[in-house]
Amino acid sequence: MFILALGLTLNTKANLGVSPIISVPYSISQITGLNFGDLTFVVYAIFVIVQIIIHIRLKNHKRIASDILQLPLSLIFTRLLNIFTVYIPTSQNLGIRFIILTFAIICTGIGAAMSLSMQIVLNPGDGIVQALAERFDKSVGITKNLFDCINLSITLCISLFIAHQIVGVGIGTVIAVVGVGRVIALFHHIFESKIEYLIFD
Repeated sequence: MFILALGLTLNTKANLGVSPIISVPYSISQITGLNFGDLTFVVYAIFVIVQIIIHIRLKNHKRIASDILQLPLSLIFTRLLNIFTVYIPTSQNLGIRFIILTFAIICTGIGAAMSLSMQIVLNPGDGIVQALAERFDKSVGITKNLFDCINLSITLCISLFIAHQIVGVGIGTVIAVVGVGRVIALFHHIFESKIEYLIFD
């Protein structure tokens, strides 16, 4: 969770466009001046509510407790976002910003992969993708891509209608979409068997 929060914060500090999953709260924060971590918590709470509704409809009541546990996890996670946002500086140098983006992608990928591999409570961004995949009987990969597109579409609409310019979406967004997936795949390839051994041994 710590690594994932660091990665997402670095993603915002690169100022090259953020990951789709945080693009909505980030764009609203930039436009209105409201707290980024607080807005992220609101969005995550909505994700959790959607998951609970889906699992009730699917009669998968065992998952509801896990869904609810995402709320306190999200509260801690978004407080970490606020702390990192305060103490990590930004840079106007384009080269440094791309270096920051690279570290952001690595941290985000490792953080997400560790969360999935260790089979702990999912963060709401991953949880809602899995719930939607179950609901519509689609693969997690396809559902993730579609969900990212929905988030980006909402972000673009908010940006253009309120700020009259694109906020939070850029080349960094595209790089993050591709890069984070590759980091997760590489992490699983190298460490998944070792993590499973530690958990189940």
